[in-house]
Amino acid sequence: MKDENNYPRKLIILGSTGSIGKNTLEVCRSFPDLFKITALSAHTREEELLSLGREFSVKTLALSGKEKHRNFPGYCGTEGLLQMIRETSADIVINGISGAVGLLPSLAALESGKNLALANKETMVMAGDLINALAKREGKRILPVDSEHSAVFFLLQNRNLKALDSIILTASGGALRDLPLEELCKATLEQVLRHPNWSMGQKITVDSATMANKGLEVLEAEKLFGLPAERIQVVIHPQSRVHSFIKTRDGALYAQISDPDMRLPIMNALTFPDLPASPFGKLDLSDLTLNFYKPDARKYPLLPLAYSAAVSGGGYPLAYNAANEVAVEAFMQQRIGFMDIAAIVSETLEGDWQFPLKSIDTALEMDRSVREYARRVMNKKVV
Repeated sequence: MKDENNYPRKLIILGSTGSIGKNTLEVCRSFPDLFKITALSAHTREEELLSLGREFSVKTLALSGKEKHRNFPGYCGTEGLLQMIRETSADIVINGISGAVGLLPSLAALESGKNLALANKETMVMAGDLINALAKREGKRILPVDSEHSAVFFLLQNRNLKALDSIILTASGGALRDLPLEELCKATLEQVLRHPNWSMGQKITVDSATMANKGLEVLEAEKLFGLPAERIQVVIHPQSRVHSFIKTRDGALYAQISDPDMRLPIMNALTFPDLPASPFGKLDLSDLTLNFYKPDARKYPLLPLAYSAAVSGGGYPLAYNAANEVAVEAFMQQRIGFMDIAAIVSETLEGDWQFPLKSIDTALEMDRSVREYARRVMNKKVV
């Protein structure tokens, strides 16, 4: 392995009790000589966080969803989380926080001179240009953790970008992939949460079923790789073995292929530019069948809406995310139907969000405005 003096790498793991956090901890358990955890955060799962702190001998803990109380020996609340990131020594912050609340922790990581292993799509969707500029100014890397963006990132290494034609992101199609179009309006939360391939948090599992997650990934890929949305394609791939393709100008396709195992992209991000041997994502090609087909816009209206937001630019990608978060929360509370999610996002995007996002404060203020607007749209649909 190159540069052995750079190990063990010091990590701050944000969202340590969620899906990305748990997979990151599995990587750390498998390779204790490569990583040293210096801080952990969770939102509200205090006992689980304390248990992880004991297991990994980590004394610096943050509980972002609760205010300080005398029995918790760490940072509390949003400001406490940001303070922990700024004050704790680390090489890499892995941001596994879900939703728009992950933006400020990404900002704090880069501002405090740490590389950012990013699993929080919303960071780039809400403020990608600002985040890219900050990373460049600080001389720090943004390392994609989502399996699709990780695949593209590594496929592009040591490649002449002038030869790149397009990126193709794959999608599982979610839990309702095989449900007839006319039955989608009756889909229940229980049905939606039965993802066929991946074990993820509830919100992203709903996003997989609507394909909003793929819409967000298109918007994120624009900022990560500097390509316009028309050069980023999406295909449904039910087996989830091919995680992305790149197409070169001669028409050739290059793919990253592995079993659906989030530990692999996490490991690759945390050890970049090294690629140590690992057991994650091993794939047996024997008798393997791979299928690909075009998403049906009638079943997945949130995907074309993401492309529309990309073309509109300004605050529209941010508005797409904010409206979707409002609608998904309402669906998970069983206040609206499954197909109402797309309807709420669509109507919200009819508002005027053509404003330049010149600062993080501007982005946060617009996020609040969009959510208020989306809630008014949603309330018209709630019986």
